[in-house]
Amino acid sequence: MNKHMIINGRVQGVGFRYTAKLKAEEYQLAGWVRNKIDGTVELEVEGNEEQIDSFVNELRLGLNNFIRVDNIEETISESEKGYNKFFIK
Repeated sequence: MNKHMIINGRVQGVGFRYTAKLKAEEYQLAGWVRNKIDGTVELEVEGNEEQIDSFVNELRLGLNNFIRVDNIEETISESEKGYNKFFIK
């Protein structure tokens, strides 16, 4: 399963990408995360549905006290792109 997300909130300059990477690795997920010019963060993750759902639930909680997630726009695909690790773009 593959899930592509655009995350809105206080997500840049607060350690979101690094913390998301660590959390994705904890759930044994592959994919990537990057900042966008508009202040949002774009993230794509692959794994099984249960792992991804748990990961997204943690993202919604903010991951740390400095991060605030207001909204996550999600696009789900059953096919995977074949990422072998999670990285920061």
